[in-house]
This record gives sequence, structure tokens and C-alpha cells, in this order.
Amino acid sequence: FEDAAGGGKVLQLLAMRSETRVDIASTTYADIGLSASITPSATSSKIYVTVVISNLGTTSPETNVTTQHRILRDTTQVVFYNTARINGIESDTGGSPSLIVLDSPSTASAVTYKVQQRVEVASSRTSISQWNGGASTIVLMEVLA
Repeated sequence: FEDAAGGGKVLQLLAMRSETRVDIASTTYADIGLSASITPSATSSKIYVTVVISNLGTTSPETNVTTQHRILRDTTQVVFYNTARINGIESDTGGSPSLIVLDSPSTASAVTYKVQQRVEVASSRTSISQWNGGASTIVLMEVLA
């Protein structure tokens, strides 16, 4: 095998995790404690962002709590997901959804990626991340373009 001709090499790999339970009952996005910063080596670099939300659940009495997540680069939304539709019983969990995006920040200055969560419809519905001690993660990889 030969080395790749310039592009596609991983230059940096950063990972952060959170085990802090976060309850969200608002249609306004709120931070869930997952963020990481990276300084790209070149303006042409791409950042591959992978997030796993651990133990997404609800304790609300209503059914069909739709949870939405987004990934921000600094204050700019990079991607949005309808991540889970959870039935409203105490033991129900929406699993551990993954969020993935390949971003082009076009800068060689530090950028911060973070994850936010909200519920789709205003009511007494609550969506929970990192439920029952689950650990969510965010991984950033700088890829040479």
C-alpha cells in the first residue's frame, strides 16, 4: 500500500465525555455539557464530528416526546437532528443516538463544537440525556483536505 497523496490524513483527534444527567423540557435549545475545541492546522482542513448521546430517555407522562439535537461550531448551527421519539414511561429510553457531520470551518483559529438539545413541542414533556449514569461523548478529528 502507498501513503495517501496529501488528503485524508487524520492530523488531530480530540474526545470529551459527560456523565452529568441533563433534563430538558423547553423548545429552546440548551447545552447538554458536551463540547470540545480544536485548532485546525490549515484553513482547508475538515473537522469530522461524531457525537453519541448516551441513555436518552424521558419521565414525562405523555407519549411521543420528540427530542431534537444540534451541533454548533461556535455559534453557527452545523447540523440538526430529530434524534428520538420516546414513549412517556419512566423506564423508556430512546437509546443512544449518534450525530455525525463533516464540517469545513475554513479557519486556522480555534473553534468550539458543542451539542444542544430541546423538545419539539412545548408542554410538560421532559427529555433526558446521560440518564442513569450513561456517558455521552463528542469526538473531533481534523482531516487534511
